[in-house]
Amino acid sequence: MSIARQDAWSQDEDLLLAEVVLRYIREGSTQLRAFEEVGKQLSRTPAACGFRWNSFVRKQYKSGIELAKKQRKENKGQRDVQLEEKLERKVENMHECTQQVECVEENKVSDSVSFQEIVSYLKKMDETARLYEQEKQQRAEELGDLQRENQQLREEIKVLQSQLVVVEEDYRALLHIMERARKLIIHEDDPTSSKVKFQMDKNGNLERVNK
Repeated sequence: MSIARQDAWSQDEDLLLAEVVLRYIREGSTQLRAFEEVGKQLSRTPAACGFRWNSFVRKQYKSGIELAKKQRKENKGQRDVQLEEKLERKVENMHECTQQVECVEENKVSDSVSFQEIVSYLKKMDETARLYEQEKQQRAEELGDLQRENQQLREEIKVLQSQLVVVEEDYRALLHIMERARKLIIHEDDPTSSKVKFQMDKNGNLERVNK
């Protein structure tokens, strides 16, 4: 079982944290998952990675964050982006607390941070996690609605296709009747056929009638 590290962050570790978080932003995933991945690689807790990102590393990569968000919008639908941005804004609320505890290094708290401030910070983290689950549930429900709507549209397409087949059959039958009528008119105009006439029965068929 690996032990969570308590030592200070190195420049290479900060760089790895930034690269992973920016990649997750570009791909439309959450920063919470990025912290979990970095934590596994560095033998640190996800909470420690999240704290390091919000309290220090984030400030160094403002332009990179904006670029990653822009690339995410280009790669994904606008609707999904809006949902993710709502979640991200709620996660970013934690940053307000980290500004008060920048002197904390891997869960080591200096005397300048009060116990109440730490409790407030942890409460906001818990609230953010709860909101994340709500957003996840909402997205699942919206996906279910879209799937049901898609199935309904497929069924309507099948009905329309069946109706189209019937219309096409009726159209071909009408063309056939018109062609036979045209031939009948030509035949009646022929002097050699003056003693023979044709008439159409109730089924649309031509029958010979002697004068």
